[in-house]
Amino acid sequence: MGVNSKKNNMLKVAAAQLTPQFLNKEKTVYKACSAILEAGKNGAKLIVFPEAFISGYPDWVWSIPANQNEQLNNLYVKLVESSVSIPDDTTAQLCKAAKSAKINVVMGLNETNLETSNASLYNTILYIGDNGKILGKHRKLVPTNCERLILGQGNGNTLDSYDTSIGKIGGLICWENFMPLARNAIYEAGTQIYIAPTWDKGANWLGTVQHIAREGGVFLISCCMPLYINDLPEELKKIYMKGKEWISTGSSCIINPSGKIIAGPLDSKEGILYADINLQEIIAAKRRFDAVGHYARPEVFNFSVNVT
Repeated sequence: MGVNSKKNNMLKVAAAQLTPQFLNKEKTVYKACSAILEAGKNGAKLIVFPEAFISGYPDWVWSIPANQNEQLNNLYVKLVESSVSIPDDTTAQLCKAAKSAKINVVMGLNETNLETSNASLYNTILYIGDNGKILGKHRKLVPTNCERLILGQGNGNTLDSYDTSIGKIGGLICWENFMPLARNAIYEAGTQIYIAPTWDKGANWLGTVQHIAREGGVFLISCCMPLYINDLPEELKKIYMKGKEWISTGSSCIINPSGKIIAGPLDSKEGILYADINLQEIIAAKRRFDAVGHYARPEVFNFSVNVT
């Protein structure tokens, strides 16, 4: 390798710490497409959006008692109506923007079950290539705690990575990242850039994703939406204690394979984080520890994923 080999292998990636137009799919998608085009103009080859960006994380599940059926029903209807079926007109708009910007896109969204009733919801990551084609999707395996009141469970057939123009990308959503076997499945899929859209934030979360980057020997993009109390509809503002300003402060970041944060964390504001990465750093990191390579010990451990 020449002296400048590291510089020549650099790729720019981005994390879009943006606030959705809460429960408004059309305006949120417009904002997403604008960010995709902006990141492409700035030279990024990959942009990652927060968990449930389209069209907002249903934070009310943590605050409204489960016996408040009328209020919960009304909110669920609005959430379904502002959610995405894959494919649909919304995904077509995202694909068009990705192709125009020549950038790979990873979008967090609320997904309806188009395959059957189109009335149940999943917390989903959608992967789009820079050619404007849908690569695949991942449905969150286990909705976290109160999320289980409105979200279905994904299955093993979406634990995968996807070949892109900048390498293999794959990932898990929020607290799925606490699941060691789920992480191992993503590592075994050959993931090089690990995607972690999330609603979590703070020191404990940053410690978790730094560990994952080092454990997997991967670049990791953690992306969370900032959500200010005034971003919510009036009916939701009143469920929070008086004086509360931030529902979520964000804390998005980009981490290298040694566990070092190389961009962010970005707190209490919107913005697009950028970082230059070199996939050769993954190879260097795995010289000493490769969880699914020379540290896998298949003669000691058996690992498989039920994909049916």
